[in-house]
Amino acid sequence: QAQLVESGGGLVQAGGSLRLSCAASGRTFSNYAMGWFRQAPGKEREFVAAISWRGSTTLYGDSGKGRFTISRDNAKNTVYLQMNSLKPEDTARYYCAAVAAAMRRPSPLWSEYGYWGQGTQVTVSS
Repeated sequence: QAQLVESGGGLVQAGGSLRLSCAASGRTFSNYAMGWFRQAPGKEREFVAAISWRGSTTLYGDSGKGRFTISRDNAKNTVYLQMNSLKPEDTARYYCAAVAAAMRRPSPLWSEYGYWGQGTQVTVSS
C-alpha cells in the first residue's frame, strides 16, 4: 500500500517560487533514493532532481540547476522540491518517485524508479 502524494503546485508568475512536497505513506522510504520528474503535454518525461537516501548527495537536471533545490526529511517521510526563479518553460506536471528497490544512490533515469505519485501541476505565466 505504498503511496506517494505530491502537493504544492499551482499558478505562479515568472520569477516566482514554489515548494513542492511529496508525502509517502504505507511504507518508509528512508532507505530509498527519491527523485522529481516533470512532463508537459506533448513532451517527454524530464528528469528534474534526485536525492540520496540520507540527502547528502543530490543530482539536478540542466533545466533546474541553480534554481531548484531538492531535500528530504526522512523523519517525516517527505521529499521537497524548492523551485525559484521560475520560467514559463517550467510549466509541467511534476511527479515524485522512489526507486524500485531499497537503494541509496540518486539516479536521473526514470526506469530505475518503481513508485510514482499522481503529480502536481505547475503553471508559470509570463
